[in-house]
Amino acid sequence: MSFEIDVAKRLGEAEIACRIEGGDGLTVLFGPSGVGKTSVLNMVAGLVAPDRGHVRVGGEVLFDAALGVDLPSERRRAGYVFQEPRLFPHQRVRANLLYGWRAGQGTVDVDETIALLGLAGLLDRWPRTLSGGEARRVAIGRALLSNPRFLLLDEPLSSLDRARRDEIMALIERLRDALGLPILMVTHDRGEAERLGSRIVEI
Repeated sequence: MSFEIDVAKRLGEAEIACRIEGGDGLTVLFGPSGVGKTSVLNMVAGLVAPDRGHVRVGGEVLFDAALGVDLPSERRRAGYVFQEPRLFPHQRVRANLLYGWRAGQGTVDVDETIALLGLAGLLDRWPRTLSGGEARRVAIGRALLSNPRFLLLDEPLSSLDRARRDEIMALIERLRDALGLPILMVTHDRGEAERLGSRIVEI
């Protein structure tokens, strides 16, 4: 599956525009802070409606202004990892991971996901006890266990020290190479973009 995106949205006096044409793997939206990269993710997720254009993933139309198509966000099946992990503080890691999972839904296996992300030792911990890298891994795991058709990663390496950044970059590489899910990732760091991206789209 691949992304086909051609959207535009006016926010205040500025217009955000982005075009992505096909291709598998991990697509990086690259550019400085404040140019609208997160807004593009929100348009793909269905959290913000573009003024014009279209969003297709794997050939399925999620939004098309000309055709009057605008699937609600819950039907788009986007696994969205926000800049902040946004874990539920009153639930342990296991409950956070299983929040969107339903037995028999899709092909995502809980034990395999926990092993892939190295989360077995964290399952009984509270979010407040996790390091930044651990919390980010849990957030990615929760997104994967929601049985998504695609992943959206918004600055997944921000606010991490170098060791944690390297850890999460290696994890994203494993996800990119092992799962076959299309991934759209935002970053303002060119080194991250060049290391992780199958293609880079500057915005």
